[in-house]
Amino acid sequence: MRRYSKPLLLPTFSTSLAPLIAIHNSSGADEEEIDNEIFRDIEPVKWINDDPNYGLDEINMFFHRVDSDQIIYEEKKKKCKFIGKYVMGDVLGEGSYGKVKEVLDSETLCRRAVKILKKKKHLKLPNGEIQREIKLLRILKHKNVINLVDVLYNDEKRKMYLIMEFCVCGLQDMLESTPLKKLPLWQAHDYFCQLLDGLEYLYSKGIVHKDIKPGNLLLTLDGTLKISDFGVAEALDMFSIDDTCKMGQGSPAFQPPEIANGCETFSGFKVDIWSSGVTLYNITTGQYPFEGDTIYKLYENIGKGEYTIPEEVEEPLRSLIEGMLQKDAEDRFTLQQVKRHPWTICRHPRTENEVPLPPLRGSKCHSMTVLPYLMEYHYGVDDNPTYYTEHQLNEERRLQEMDRTSEDQKPTCNSHCNNKSNTHSKRRWRKPISCIGIKKFPSCKPS
Repeated sequence: MRRYSKPLLLPTFSTSLAPLIAIHNSSGADEEEIDNEIFRDIEPVKWINDDPNYGLDEINMFFHRVDSDQIIYEEKKKKCKFIGKYVMGDVLGEGSYGKVKEVLDSETLCRRAVKILKKKKHLKLPNGEIQREIKLLRILKHKNVINLVDVLYNDEKRKMYLIMEFCVCGLQDMLESTPLKKLPLWQAHDYFCQLLDGLEYLYSKGIVHKDIKPGNLLLTLDGTLKISDFGVAEALDMFSIDDTCKMGQGSPAFQPPEIANGCETFSGFKVDIWSSGVTLYNITTGQYPFEGDTIYKLYENIGKGEYTIPEEVEEPLRSLIEGMLQKDAEDRFTLQQVKRHPWTICRHPRTENEVPLPPLRGSKCHSMTVLPYLMEYHYGVDDNPTYYTEHQLNEERRLQEMDRTSEDQKPTCNSHCNNKSNTHSKRRWRKPISCIGIKKFPSCKPS
């Protein structure tokens, strides 16, 4: 931009102050006479535009009015990034802890997921959740428990990367993809039995999860259920005589009465039985046994232990739910009682269609999000990029806003049911764009 050598002139005063002082000292001087004397000989302000050497058009040529239909956009380029031997893909979910992305192991070509944690964030998490989760996951190896593959650190960016086995969605995502927010009995029975197998393995290792809920139960492409999120889990001392725990930090809607009533100590295994019962209630009815407008009202309702089971729930399932949701922890079913219950051991016919896995970022085939990045890395820039106009983007935003409005109007469960973000967030995907240019203008109009 051109720099002007002539500075902007401020008002200058050529009038001497001596006459003003004389007027001020005179006894007969009034304010009006003083004002007239001050402003009579003031030189006018001089501006740059007053100089004939600088034309108005020369100054205003830097500003143009641009119509929205003259701006074009291009879809954001897929830039391939590596974290160690892993190729980064798209974001699968996002929460207060960080992001979860899909990655591909460049050596084994195995699909993985990475939880990206910023050091300044995970240091603020209470009771060392991240370090506890890493410590527990390193010793857990079971088909129904999420597997920690690797842990990477980047001291320069102050980030931590937890490489885990890939799961396409969470059980909560599957529930929300159905109109009634529930699963067929035979499908719910299958997932529930896998949950019991995973809990039985955890108990054999002396580990209490304390946050069982659909949001923390992930699903693979072959329908295998994986227990995840061990941030509040607790490992019992090997010399402990029982499963007594002293701290409960799970999701409020899934907490048992003993925690809602503020008991200092409680049975850890019975906490998982209760939350598993609430999960079973939820996936078979589409509802929650306890709700509340506030967390205090929710805990009050849980503490009373009063709930109703829908009439359409048949007796075997009804008795199982009642046994798992006993207010008194001593009367509550044990894990072995749940596994031997008639509803658990019986085979349920497939009278209803299976609820499929929800699409992954719009893909019903659940294709890898890493592929576009690899294509860009090996074959370079696309010769046929996709362009958009501002009007097209506005129309897309309008349709997305209509979708969000319709989603908000649908009946949802209490907001306390999922107070933590799970691995697969419900954040709606938007096509990334970046402004790359402006169409050639027929003329430039000064604004």
